[in-house]
Amino acid sequence: MLIVLTRVLRVPELRKKLLFTLGVVALFRLGQILPSPGVDVEGVRRCLAGARGGFADMVQLFSGGAMLKLSAFALGVAPYITASIVIQLLAVLIPRLEALRKEGQAGQAKITQYTRYLTVGLAVINATAVVAMARTGQIFPNCRERLLYDQSPLSVTVIVITMVAGMCVVMWLGELVTERGVGSGMSILIFTQVVAVFPSYLSNIFATNPFALVLMLVWGVFVVAAVVSMEQAQRRIPVQYAKRMVGRRMYGGTSTYIPLKVNQAGITPVIFTSSLLYLPQLAVSMGGGTDPVTRWISTYLVTGDHPLYMAAYFLLIVGFTYFYVSITFNPVEVADTMKRYGGFVPGIRPGRPTEEYLRFVLSRLTAPGALYLGALSLIPLIAFVMLRDPSTQQNFPFGGTTVLIMVGVGLETVKQIEAQLQQRNYEGFLR
Repeated sequence: MLIVLTRVLRVPELRKKLLFTLGVVALFRLGQILPSPGVDVEGVRRCLAGARGGFADMVQLFSGGAMLKLSAFALGVAPYITASIVIQLLAVLIPRLEALRKEGQAGQAKITQYTRYLTVGLAVINATAVVAMARTGQIFPNCRERLLYDQSPLSVTVIVITMVAGMCVVMWLGELVTERGVGSGMSILIFTQVVAVFPSYLSNIFATNPFALVLMLVWGVFVVAAVVSMEQAQRRIPVQYAKRMVGRRMYGGTSTYIPLKVNQAGITPVIFTSSLLYLPQLAVSMGGGTDPVTRWISTYLVTGDHPLYMAAYFLLIVGFTYFYVSITFNPVEVADTMKRYGGFVPGIRPGRPTEEYLRFVLSRLTAPGALYLGALSLIPLIAFVMLRDPSTQQNFPFGGTTVLIMVGVGLETVKQIEAQLQQRNYEGFLR
C-alpha cells in the first residue's frame, strides 16, 4: 500500500489534485470548528457534553458536530444534498427541467444554477431554525446554559447570515474539489463529516462499555464487507451494435453492456427518509408536547425503539428506493437510444420489447436493493433495542448511513485514482 501511495505522489498531476483535495478538507474542518460571532463557546461546550438523543442525535452525523457547536459551517452539506434531491424529483413533474436535463452540458449548468439558488433558500430556513432553537434553549433540551451572548434581533440576524454565507462557501469548496481535485466534491465533504465524528463515537462506546466496543468492531468488519459486496454487485445487460455505413466509413459491430447496480439509488433514500422522520421530532420539540396528537407522535414516531417507528422507517426507505430508481433510470429513453444507434440486446427485439425487458430486470434488481438499504438502516435501531443502552443508538458507528457514506465515497474515489494510475501504466489500489 505504501508503494502504491508513493507511486501516486510521483505523478505530478495526481499529486496536485490530492494535495488540493486535502487542503480543501482541512479548510472545511477549520470552518466547522470556527464558532459564529455572538456564540458562547463555553456554554455550548458544556451543553454538548451532556447532549443525548433528539436534535443532537440527528445532526451529529450530517454536520460532523458543527451544527451543535453553532459554527460558521454549521449547516454542512445537508442543504445542498436536500436541494439536489428536490431538483431531481421536480425534473419528473416540471417539463422545463426535464428538457434542460436532456440538453447536455448547457442544460446541466442551468440545473446546477437552480440547485444553488434552492440551496441558499434552504440554508436560510435551516439557519433560522437552528438559531431560533439555540435562542430558546430547545437545541439542548436538558441544558440551561446561555448559548448566545446577545439575543437581540440584530445579533441573531448576524449569526444567520454567517451560517448562510458559510453554506455558500461549503458549496463553492465542493465544486472546486469536483473541478480540480479527486472525486465528487460534496461526497468528499460529507465523507469528511462522517470520518470526523467516527472517533468520538468509538471513544464514547469505549467509555461506556469496552466489551461492547470490541463486539461492534468485529460486527463492523462483517457489515463493511457486506456493504462493499452489495455496492459492487451489478447486472450487466449485453448490448450488440450492428454495423452501419456512414459516408465511406463503417461504424458499429461492437459489443458492450449496460451495468445495472443492485443498489441503483445509493444513499439518497436513507438521507431523504431520515429527513422526513426528523420532522415529527422537530414538531414535538417546537410544540411542547401537551396536546394528544403531539403526545402520540412523541410516543410512536420519535423514539427509535418503537416497532411503529422501525416499520415506518423501513417502508419509507423501500418505497422511496423504488420511486427514486424509477425517475433516475428511464427504460424508454435507454431503449430509444439503443435503437437510434443500432443497438440491441441479444435475443430481444429493439424498441418496446427492449423497454419491457429493461423494466423487468430493473424491478427484480430494485427489490433486493431496497430490502438491503432498509435492513442496513435498521441496524442501529435493533442494536439499541437489544442492548437497551440509550448511548448505543446515538453512538453506534456501523449504522446504515455511516457505512454507506464511507464505503460508497471511498470506493468511488479509489476508482478515480485507479483510472488515473492506469493511464500511466501504474498498478492501482484495486490490484
